[in-house]
Amino acid sequence: MRYILVVLLGVFILAFFWGCKSGTKIKPAVEQPAPKEEVKKEEPAPVKQEEVKQEEKVEIKLDPIYFDFDKYFLRSDAKDALNRNAQSLKDNPQVKIRIEGNCDERGTVEYNIALGEKRAKAAMDYLVNLGIDQSRITIISYGKEKPLYPGHNEEAWSKNRRDDFVIVSK
Repeated sequence: MRYILVVLLGVFILAFFWGCKSGTKIKPAVEQPAPKEEVKKEEPAPVKQEEVKQEEKVEIKLDPIYFDFDKYFLRSDAKDALNRNAQSLKDNPQVKIRIEGNCDERGTVEYNIALGEKRAKAAMDYLVNLGIDQSRITIISYGKEKPLYPGHNEEAWSKNRRDDFVIVSK
């Protein structure tokens, strides 16, 4: 039985090699297009540095301001920060901002929403008095809903009583 399998395998191999003639080209089912002549591309003329106008990416840093407990009056450090913010806004007249009033966790939700709004409005009024167009400023109060600093002590509370200045369009 093994002998018969070996003989059949040999016949199969001979038939296979005899059927393949070397030198015969097989045509593909789909003819390939002839290669196109290489087209030379003209390189653009070098551009002078003066002709290139790149849009400057302006980094604007607006500092937050902080408030005393249960107050919305601007402290001297807050006025200094607002003066810097106003200068940045004057240097970038296309920028619009949102002032976000925040409070610490003490007090009711309603009370803190009202206090946060008074804080944001105080900052807006100060900026407007420094020459910033009011149409560039919007305000919102988050009350005690967005604390940045966790904790239930004066250190955390003092950092959460703040106004944040967010750029809404450049």
